[in-house]
Amino acid sequence: MTDTTQKAALSRPPIITLSNAMPWIVATVFLALMPVIFPSNSAITIMNQMAITIIFALAYNMLLGQGGMLSFGHAVYMGVGGFVCVHVMNYVEDFGVPLPLPVLPLFGGLFGMGLALIVGSFSTRKAGTVFAMISLGVGELIAACSVIIVAFFGGEEGISGDRTYGLPVFGVEFLQQIDVYYLIAFWLLLSALLMYLFSRTPIGRMANAVRDNPERAEFLGYSARWVRFYSFVASGFFAGIAGGLFAINYEIVTEENLNLAQSGTILLITFLGGVGFFFGPILGAILFTLLQTVLSLQTELWALYLGALFVVTVMFFPGGLAGLIMMHTMPLKFGKLGSLVGPYLKTLVPGAIGILGLAAALEIVFHLRHAALGDSEMTLFWTTFDSHSVAPLAIAVIAAVGGFWLAKRAAPGMAEAYHAANTPRGGSV
Repeated sequence: MTDTTQKAALSRPPIITLSNAMPWIVATVFLALMPVIFPSNSAITIMNQMAITIIFALAYNMLLGQGGMLSFGHAVYMGVGGFVCVHVMNYVEDFGVPLPLPVLPLFGGLFGMGLALIVGSFSTRKAGTVFAMISLGVGELIAACSVIIVAFFGGEEGISGDRTYGLPVFGVEFLQQIDVYYLIAFWLLLSALLMYLFSRTPIGRMANAVRDNPERAEFLGYSARWVRFYSFVASGFFAGIAGGLFAINYEIVTEENLNLAQSGTILLITFLGGVGFFFGPILGAILFTLLQTVLSLQTELWALYLGALFVVTVMFFPGGLAGLIMMHTMPLKFGKLGSLVGPYLKTLVPGAIGILGLAAALEIVFHLRHAALGDSEMTLFWTTFDSHSVAPLAIAVIAAVGGFWLAKRAAPGMAEAYHAANTPRGGSV
C-alpha cells in the first residue's frame, strides 16, 4: 500500500450503521433507566460521581491509551475547569445573567482547552519521560498556585457556588439530585461520543501510530509533535468538561481537585480499566467509584485492597478489565467459550476463597491493633465473633493458604483449556 493510499484510508469518514449506533442507543436507555432502578439519593450521588469520573478517565485515555503520553498532572485541567465553572456560577448569581446551567460545563472545557494549548505548546515536543516530567512539574506548579492565588482558587477552602440560581431549563431548577443526574448523563453521552469520533478521525488514528512508532509516522509525512499536541488539547477540553460537571454536582471546588493525588487516581483508574481499549476507562471508573464509595463504608482498608488490585493488574493483566474481556473474543468466535467454564470455576473459586481469607486475616489483625480498649467484638462477612480469639484468625489463614494452594494446582489446567479454546476446531497452532 502506498503512502497516498494510506492517507486516503485514514481520511475516509466512518460509515454510520445500526450496528455502530446500537451501543450508544443501549447506553442512552441504560442511563435513562438507572434512576428508576436505583431511586435513592445516595445511589444517584454515586452514579453522578461515576459519570464524571468516566468522562475524566476517557479524556485521560486520549493521552495515555491513544497517544502514549503518560501524564502525572492531568488533574489540573479538570480542576481549573471546575474553578472556572463555579466562578461563572457565582457570576450568574451575583449579576443575574440569564445563563442556563447545562451550558456551564462548556466554560470549564474551553478553559481547560486554553490551558492545554499553553502547556502543550512546549510539553508535547517530546514524549516518554520528558513529557511525564513536564506534566508532573506543571501539575505541582498549579497545585502550589492554588493556595497562593486566593482570588481565583479560594485558598485552602476553595470556591463554592449555588447551581439553583441559574436560568431554569424547561422549568427545571436543578434543586434535586436526579435533575443533576440527567444533566451529567447528557454530557457523559455527548462527551463519550465526541471522544470516540475523535479517535476515528485521521488525527486520532495517527495518535496510535505516533504512540507505537513516531519515526514511521514522520516518514509518512505526519508531524508527531503536532499529533500529540492536538490530542493533548482535545484531552484538556474534555477534562475541563468533567471539572465543570464536578462543580455543578458538588457546588464546591478545592485544591484537592487538581493536586498530584487526583492525577495519580485517574492514572490508576485508566490502568485498571485498560488503556488499550476505548471502553476500558469506563470499566475502571465504575470499579473505582464502587470501591471508593461502597467498599469504603465497609472497611477502613479499602485503599489497601485497591492498591493491591492495581499492582496485580499491572503485573499480570496489563490490558486491564477490558483486556480480560477481549481475551475471550476468539473462544467466542470458535464456539469454545463454554469449555472454559469448568476450568475457570476450578481455579477462580478457590482463588476467591483465598483472597477472602487473606482479607479476613488482615481485617482481624487491624481490629486487634486499632480497636478501643475492651472492644473485642467485630462483624465480618455478616458474622459476629471475638477478634481476640485465636480461632477466627486461624480459620482465615487456613482459608487463605488452602484457597491459594488449590488455585495454583488448578491454574495449569485452566491455561491449557484457554489455549485449546483459542485453537480453531480441527486446527493446530
